[in-house]
Amino acid sequence: MFKKLSQSNFIDMLLEKLKFAFSKFQHNSEFKLYQELASGHINSTYLIITESKPNFVLQCINDNVFNDVQGLILNKFNISTHLKEKLKDLSKDELYSSVLTFIETKEGKPYYRAKDGSCWNLMNYIDDSITFETVDDKEVAYEAGKLFGGFLNLTYDYDATKLIDVIPEFHDMFFRFSQFQKAIKASSKERLAKSQECIDFAFELKEEMHIIQNLKESGKINVRVTHNDTKISNALFSKSNKGLCVIDTDTVMPGIVHYDFGDAIRTICNEAAEDETNLDLVEFNMEYYKAYEKGFLEKIRTTLTSLELQYLPLGAKTMMFIMGLRFLTDYLNNDVYYKIKYAEHNLDRAKNQFKLVQSFSKKMNQL
Repeated sequence: MFKKLSQSNFIDMLLEKLKFAFSKFQHNSEFKLYQELASGHINSTYLIITESKPNFVLQCINDNVFNDVQGLILNKFNISTHLKEKLKDLSKDELYSSVLTFIETKEGKPYYRAKDGSCWNLMNYIDDSITFETVDDKEVAYEAGKLFGGFLNLTYDYDATKLIDVIPEFHDMFFRFSQFQKAIKASSKERLAKSQECIDFAFELKEEMHIIQNLKESGKINVRVTHNDTKISNALFSKSNKGLCVIDTDTVMPGIVHYDFGDAIRTICNEAAEDETNLDLVEFNMEYYKAYEKGFLEKIRTTLTSLELQYLPLGAKTMMFIMGLRFLTDYLNNDVYYKIKYAEHNLDRAKNQFKLVQSFSKKMNQL
């Protein structure tokens, strides 16, 4: 019989694993201790504190979620190299805090593949930086807009066809609506009854929510390098709340600007938590929208067509809708994708996002 590992044994094994993986990369630092960084939900990420700076971030990519781990790491390694070249006129310190710096292995690779199959990458830790989970200051929204808009602007001339699709059809409305319709057919009568109002709402907006996808498919909207996970916590700020660096580039792949714009707006402009059940508290914050849009367009306007500019607000509405649809689909599928804390957690999340869509729609005439 297998013996159950004690917590202390597990910690000791993890420590040795981290030390060994860290030793495979090109650096002149001595491992002192580690701290788990739990902000992400997919990969295992650790702050490696050394005897003397710099410190590092060591990451093990989750190959249960990402099929091509090596391709994913190459994506973000190559994009960081491109950004550094575009920003080469910055000072060394400015460049260090503006772009993720990935460290190669002693064999000259951007990742280390362990014998157990796990795949690791290492990057420099950006000192004196902070992140936000929510926004309560329009200046933070403005700085976030400049960061994500700047990222898209600087990568505009990178050939997106050289990137792999790390999650195919990630923001594809055709795919997400097809998943939703299949879930309805397979769901229990009880769950269908509880979610009927949300189901009806989804079908009411179906045609409008496919507009941007249709424009993409027709080639009227440009496919370019996009981040694809532009939540506010994926932006680093200085302690004085100035934007520093876009992080968590695991989902960098070909996409369209509207979904990057929309996902940031979705997370920045909701005045309530994503799973708030009191829907009276769920309101779209127009002040934060305008602040983010201002910063975003300051950086990216010159690379957008008039048609792309016209549909940015609909991009925001579409991303709120698509997240609500994904939560609703998971609820109908008996909660197989998102982690839940109680039986109707996903349904409450869907109601929350759909209420945000309604609030946004009422204020669209102000945009």
